[in-house]
Amino acid sequence: MTRKPNGAVWACIAAGFLAYLLLPWYAIQDTSWYQALPQVFSEGDAANGVLQALRQGRPWLFVGLVGLVLCTFGGLLRPGRGQGRWLLAGGAIGALGLSVAGFTIGARGWSVAALNTAFGELSVNQFGIGAGGFVALAALILLAAFGLARLGFFRGDLFVSGAVVGCAVLMLLFIAYPVSKALAGAFFNEDGQWSIAAFVDRIFTARIWGVGCLTGGAACGVAWNTLVLALLTAAGTTFLGTLMALMAERGSKRWQGPLRVIALLPIITPPFVVGLGLILLFGRAGVVNQALEAGFGLTPTRWFYGLPGILTAQLFAFTPIAFMIMRGVVQGIAPSLEEAAQMLRADRRRAFFTVTLPLLKPGLANAFLVGFIESIADFGNPVVVGGQYSVLSTDIFFAIVGAQYDQGRAASLAWVLTIFALAVFALQRGVLGKQNYTTVSGKGDAGIPMPLPDSVRRAIYAVAFPWILFTVVVYLFAFAGGFVQTWGRDYTFTLNHFKTAFSLEWGQFGLVWAGTAWNSLWTTLKLAGISAPITAAIGLLIAWLLARNEFKGQGAFEFAALLAFAIPGTVLGVSYILAFNVPPLELTGTGLIIILCFMFRNLPVGVRAGTAAFKQLDRSLDEASLMLRASTAQTLFKVVLPLLKPALVAALVYSFVRAMTTVSAVIFLVTAENELATTYIIGRVGNGDYGVALAYCTVLIVLMSAAIALIQLLVGERKLGRRKAVAVAAH
Repeated sequence: MTRKPNGAVWACIAAGFLAYLLLPWYAIQDTSWYQALPQVFSEGDAANGVLQALRQGRPWLFVGLVGLVLCTFGGLLRPGRGQGRWLLAGGAIGALGLSVAGFTIGARGWSVAALNTAFGELSVNQFGIGAGGFVALAALILLAAFGLARLGFFRGDLFVSGAVVGCAVLMLLFIAYPVSKALAGAFFNEDGQWSIAAFVDRIFTARIWGVGCLTGGAACGVAWNTLVLALLTAAGTTFLGTLMALMAERGSKRWQGPLRVIALLPIITPPFVVGLGLILLFGRAGVVNQALEAGFGLTPTRWFYGLPGILTAQLFAFTPIAFMIMRGVVQGIAPSLEEAAQMLRADRRRAFFTVTLPLLKPGLANAFLVGFIESIADFGNPVVVGGQYSVLSTDIFFAIVGAQYDQGRAASLAWVLTIFALAVFALQRGVLGKQNYTTVSGKGDAGIPMPLPDSVRRAIYAVAFPWILFTVVVYLFAFAGGFVQTWGRDYTFTLNHFKTAFSLEWGQFGLVWAGTAWNSLWTTLKLAGISAPITAAIGLLIAWLLARNEFKGQGAFEFAALLAFAIPGTVLGVSYILAFNVPPLELTGTGLIIILCFMFRNLPVGVRAGTAAFKQLDRSLDEASLMLRASTAQTLFKVVLPLLKPALVAALVYSFVRAMTTVSAVIFLVTAENELATTYIIGRVGNGDYGVALAYCTVLIVLMSAAIALIQLLVGERKLGRRKAVAVAAH
């Protein structure tokens, strides 16, 4: 940066011009961008941006070139405010001009009726943006961000400015824009007219806010049902996750390996498997009810369906997220602080409650927030074991896919979820405030982590071991269905279900993937493998921006990163279809739209895990690196990132496994060419073929377990330079 202060500026300018000259500007249906490269200098649809503007009657594309020319003049100047004005003007004019043209001119001419009335019909149209348009837009946006830095924003740091503006544009385009299209439906009446009254009528109904269950009625409104369930789930998952994290990091070493495997098992399982296992245990014909009837003569009932069933299933599903967040926080607690308390004559119990637990507050708050938002947005568990206990996510689903197809009602329910998420987000910030929880500094810390007090260890074991045993039992029942002929009738051991899904045969030309599940498995692995590292990288980058930088709009920036969790997956999937089915982003039916949905749906976990970890890292580490003339990017990748390995593992693991097992967010986005594992399983369940479905789930769990082990191996453990207790043999 000091040797070539304008190197990044010229790189973006060159990329923008090359995108106009060497890449196809528009996306061609059923043709990838690299297949269209030979046609960029032709007169066809795959022509480059310059030819599209000159020869094919699309002069609005010149605005991007004008912006690049203005930026070129700025690049010739010395770094400073004068250069910043040129870069900001050129980048903003080019990016905004192309964006406005993209959203107002579509495949049939004007996309806005008012423009068609004012200017008449266009003689030409335009398709979805392609590789050329994407690269040129990205270059212009970064140039505008560099201009802001040269004008003194973001402390003049080009990397920080580009990261903030780039992430903000991504979240605006792939979270705020599609979600706003879905939420806007609440303000339109049945005639398609804008109406505040329609919004009020949909929001304030007894179906949503009724308190009949408190006054002798049948049930309360879905908003209260969702809120109670989310609070119970968030508290339960945070509590259990913290106990398991303490047990894994401060308990007996022999339990660490098995505990981590069992604790992570629910997160690598499709949600309906847990529900099925719980039904086999506690359903009307489940083992527990049958045992109660045989032993005590109690008539089997459906007591498990409803709040008890959903809460139990969500505790199974979301406790591992809290465990992964809390494990990194427990690791980061400096033993020297605990040793100092003990040297001041505090026993281990007092040191634990006055030093260790208070330092866990950032992790506890983040785990609670993630658990709450996961609960209110969960769809699979309420559908499987919810019974008559309605929640907002299931009501939204049935409003969209049911016979009524009431998009306005679905949008109004989504508004309630967003308000709930915003309220908990504000509460979390209020609880943590500006308190300091730094425990990892640049100073040496060779302390030995304090063992758990005996009373605390016994209490943790008393809760954790029954929960782990419960987990094992549920999964044994669920997975047994893949190895028996027909559950409930014929329990003969068989591998036929695995052969149906994953059989291999030798054909005339070699190995044939004859099983019916291979196509969906390879597609899922490919899309999840692409999305996971990108999701983790963006999530940790956003966490670093929030924790280490101050800028205007930081609160809105953070909430935008969490917004995807506040929206049910079904609504997010439908909003992606509504937003990206027409120019400028025609993505429906492609694998890219599924990758984007994976990325921004799972982004908040990386942000939360990274935020909790950053609160423990002393700023002096960053400052020392910068004082040694390292750039901001070098400091981030060589100093900060190695200390964030627990958060990185959490983000990578969660992003990958959720992409492998998600249902609601992508059920509307899959096609015959891009079938996913979960949609294949749902199809088998719908046909009553539970054996093949459970066999597929077993294979998925084995694959994801191997993937988690590989991620742990590649990322490794962070090294904090602490001593370990060594047992001295007696002579």
